[in-house]
Amino acid sequence: MKKIVALAAFFLALATLLPAQSDIRFGFQLSPTFTWMTTSASRINPSGSNLGLKLGMLGEFYFRENYAFISGIGFGFNHGGTLLHEVGGTYWTKTDLPADTLGNQNTGVKLKYGIQYVEIPIGLKLRTKEFGYLRYFMEPAITLGFKTQAQGRVIGESRIDSEEKFDIRREVNALNLSWGITGGLEYSLSESTSLVGGLGIQIGFADTTDDNGTAFDARRGWPGSNPREDSKGRVNAFILRLGVIF
Repeated sequence: MKKIVALAAFFLALATLLPAQSDIRFGFQLSPTFTWMTTSASRINPSGSNLGLKLGMLGEFYFRENYAFISGIGFGFNHGGTLLHEVGGTYWTKTDLPADTLGNQNTGVKLKYGIQYVEIPIGLKLRTKEFGYLRYFMEPAITLGFKTQAQGRVIGESRIDSEEKFDIRREVNALNLSWGITGGLEYSLSESTSLVGGLGIQIGFADTTDDNGTAFDARRGWPGSNPREDSKGRVNAFILRLGVIF
């Protein structure tokens, strides 16, 4: 939380240091998202997406008429997805799962992640001149995500109810990083107010999963010396941008 407050203070300070002729606009977004997860391991594959939401405040700091630095702060709800483990093992060892499942989870088990982040985007906005009431824009950006909550479900393990939710905060790393681009249009309602709509994609490049378990390796026997499950899990998203700028 201290890091979040410090970053928010930094961006407020940046706004006060911008040249006096800079145009500053603020707004809000309420953007549905479709997120999914990928990994670096060939035997751990995507097996489902999450319907989530981005909710927050946006800021645009114009240094030219149609060019701006962008930032803001908001929440990303229910980010994540489902991962299919084609090899059995011991997964989510820091979660309070039933005792008889901790030592051996079945081949084909699916682990579903639902993560909430506080998010801070940092990027640029490039927009066209106004055509009638419309402007078109493009926003390349990097997004910092700070985990606040995480829940998960285990699917395909007969000893666990697939609808039961577990606290998996210790299975998810604290910081998520992604890069992406959003494109869309602004529709002017008045001289200072515009509706915003667009589509975007975010690609994660930081490891989301904590990787504290092991994967069964038939060549080494069970429960002998098995390799650590050290794959890099990443969260990606499609975003339907909906918002208003003042």
